[in-house]
Amino acid sequence: MTTTSHLNALERRHASIDDEIHQEMQRPALDELKIGMLKRKKLELKDEMSRLQAQTRQ
Repeated sequence: MTTTSHLNALERRHASIDDEIHQEMQRPALDELKIGMLKRKKLELKDEMSRLQAQTRQ
């Protein structure tokens, strides 16, 4: 997998998690633990995307 395709896959997963967070926030009974887990995963993906982008620029 090339760096660009890997980055694109990470971006799609990041957007998917964002959608999942928004859906969970609309539920009458919020699952705070699930939302927290999703937000951490989203942040991990963002960090990985930043690292890949930095490597690509070098």
